[in-house]
Amino acid sequence: MENITTKMATLTVKQLPAADEYPDLTKHHNHMAAVLTPEMYATLRERSTPNGYTIDHVIQTGVDNPGHPFIMTVGCVAGDEETYEVFKELLDPVIQDRHGGYKPSDKHKTDLNPANLKGGDDLDPNYVLSSRVRTGRSIRGFCLPPHCSRGERRAIEKLSVEALDALDGDLKGKYYALKNMTDAEQQQLIDDHFLFDKPVSPLLLAAGMARDWPDARGIWHNDNKTFLVWVNEEDHLRVISMQKGGNMREVFTRFCTGLTKIESLFKAKGHPFMWNEHLGYVLTCPSNLGTGLRGGVHVKLPNLSKHAKFDEVLKKLRLQKRGTGGVDTAAVGGVFDISNADRLGFSEVELVQMVVDGVKLLVDMEKQLEKGGSIDGLMPAQK
Repeated sequence: MENITTKMATLTVKQLPAADEYPDLTKHHNHMAAVLTPEMYATLRERSTPNGYTIDHVIQTGVDNPGHPFIMTVGCVAGDEETYEVFKELLDPVIQDRHGGYKPSDKHKTDLNPANLKGGDDLDPNYVLSSRVRTGRSIRGFCLPPHCSRGERRAIEKLSVEALDALDGDLKGKYYALKNMTDAEQQQLIDDHFLFDKPVSPLLLAAGMARDWPDARGIWHNDNKTFLVWVNEEDHLRVISMQKGGNMREVFTRFCTGLTKIESLFKAKGHPFMWNEHLGYVLTCPSNLGTGLRGGVHVKLPNLSKHAKFDEVLKKLRLQKRGTGGVDTAAVGGVFDISNADRLGFSEVELVQMVVDGVKLLVDMEKQLEKGGSIDGLMPAQK
């Protein structure tokens, strides 16, 4: 019995050579699979982060989810802040491919001063139905959601509730823990489109983000229902500012004010957000690095969306489209969710400026097509 116990204690994944453990990526279409080689895997397999996160943890979601021929997924996630440094031979090229050539030597810009945004308060509400800005934040000193323990998750929830409870004025609000909210509270959050549920996306499940659900997950929102924080979903924190209509300046100002206040409250407790000058704000998925920011509007474009040049216009404006139900949903009644395509290498102000200027142009094009006119004279240059 003693021999068996000793063997179990020393058993490691490295009993077999790296070649025998290398995943079959022959049918895969994601950034990880495009970069990882057997030689790189053999090298990275010898390492782990101080928290025990390995290369196999990093790539598992991309191994289990080959991707789609037309949709290039990332195929890897971070388990802690150190992941991006320890496994940089894989992650640097993935980041470069995903973020338009962003190099390991590049430095990210952060700008959360809403005074630097030009305009944004005059998007036509007859076309722009709602506006929102969201981002993620990670709390230094804890593993990220793919790798955090139950205790870490609970500590993050406790810190978050204490910080959010200190907000006042129009940011004053209440926290609802998923595991003990009443039926009435749950229904109200569903009606408000605030509730997030246990992840069903295989990308998140394979990365381990639904472990121990719903323990230490919850939603906080202000009394006005215009500022919202998700705790312990795909990131430690997801911060969302939103409202009906086209006043993106108001939405962005609230976003910056709330986020800055939350960050100072966490810092005061000895837990700043994960940030460095190369990657900006560090988040679970490499696709969200930098600002983590998605500024978007729900906008009616029934004519423009049928135009042959719609996708070309969006690309030139560095914008992307989704259905209003989120990723991979179809548009209903010509209403699209239009948002910035970039996250890293541009500041928060620059990204929201692209959305404001771009959406203004899209609405002008829609009005032109309504009158039976041509949009050729409105075609933008590549941003």
